[in-house]
Amino acid sequence: MLDVFCAHVNLKKIPGAFSPRKFIFAVIIVISAVVIFAIFKPRAFNKNSSPSLTIEQTSLTSQTNSEGSVTVEVTPRDISQNSTSWDFEIVLNTHSGTLDQDLTKSSILIDDKGNQLIPISWEGDAPQGHHRKGILKFKPISPTPKFIQLNINWIGDVDDRIFKWELE
Repeated sequence: MLDVFCAHVNLKKIPGAFSPRKFIFAVIIVISAVVIFAIFKPRAFNKNSSPSLTIEQTSLTSQTNSEGSVTVEVTPRDISQNSTSWDFEIVLNTHSGTLDQDLTKSSILIDDKGNQLIPISWEGDAPQGHHRKGILKFKPISPTPKFIQLNINWIGDVDDRIFKWELE
């Protein structure tokens, strides 16, 4: 086929023209360069992202504490330096008593240096009933700590429930 192409354009009669072997070699080099670039091309960098924070949300899994008569499940939702708040989804369930605690007064977030943050807000169900769900919000911690620990106190008959996540 290459010979047909060369015969058609009559490359053999043009001085300094590629021979069929040189042409094939050049095509292989170009294809190789394209493949190498596709494999190793630099990834786009988002100017709004924080290179110091490499937390994957999937690594911050839900944790459940079922002590006493109340089950508490906590799931970190938005733990990044770009967020305006660090959000934790809280689910409370009981079959005895009511869930009337103010989570903004009974919760505290502690970092690896022992700094304690109080919640800035609760967005969720009002303090009543047997089932509650909402988002507990904290001010983001900067720089990113090695770990965070959420303590929720006085829920059910349990003085202190501890939920801890490694961030680095």
